[in-house]
Amino acid sequence: MNNMNAAVQIKPAKRLECFITRSEELIRQAQVLRYRVFAGEMGARLKSASEGVDHDEVDDYCEHLVVFDNITNKIVGYTRLLNQYQAQRLGRFYSESEFDLDQVLTLPGRFLEIGRTCVDPDYRGSAVLTTLWTGLVQYALEGGFNYLLGCASITPGPSGFAVDAVYRSIDARNKAPASMQVRPSVPVPAHLRCERDESGIPPLLKAYLRFGALVCGEPCWDEDFNCMDLFILLPLDQLQERYSKHYMRDYQETHGDRCAAVL
Repeated sequence: MNNMNAAVQIKPAKRLECFITRSEELIRQAQVLRYRVFAGEMGARLKSASEGVDHDEVDDYCEHLVVFDNITNKIVGYTRLLNQYQAQRLGRFYSESEFDLDQVLTLPGRFLEIGRTCVDPDYRGSAVLTTLWTGLVQYALEGGFNYLLGCASITPGPSGFAVDAVYRSIDARNKAPASMQVRPSVPVPAHLRCERDESGIPPLLKAYLRFGALVCGEPCWDEDFNCMDLFILLPLDQLQERYSKHYMRDYQETHGDRCAAVL
């Protein structure tokens, strides 16, 4: 066959890729997405110096895990990761501004905190959250971490915060034992709670629970972010096997081993 006339088959890039980025440009793009979600949608009062960007002092100590759309060339999903050594340099985990973690942090093993998780509004209900979660699990397992920790938010519905309705929906096996309970720094004000379940379990919390995460006590009222935060602890050796295998298989078939660093 004449090589000049031979068809060259090029494997197209996958649409969604998940990776750790250290690119200032991509991190700023992620911070703009965070601002859109937390300030624009949730009405959060952010302390960022730049209008339209969500940035705080924790960012400088974190790894930034993004989901990137290769068709639109933009970040469509995000979470930041803070391990215990980075937290020591910072002086705390972010969650410690809302909860007393004394009991949790005495557990043996390595901790990885997840924070500021968000998905572009135009991509909700798509594969972005699954892509983000599978990239996160791969990062955590390859890094030898024993626990994921962080906060899952309950945002208000038309009648208030359906904290009690959400708690009723949580399976008993997803509730932490007394030895892993935390105390909120600002308990939920009674007048903000409502019994009626108007929106079900929030998607991020539902994803945590699917992986076998534990809800560690009562939520904290975060006035700046206009939400109720539940503290979540996920022991990685107790990942529900059917979920981890399912997500990791789908992720590797779709993306390959692409939870890599971009410098």
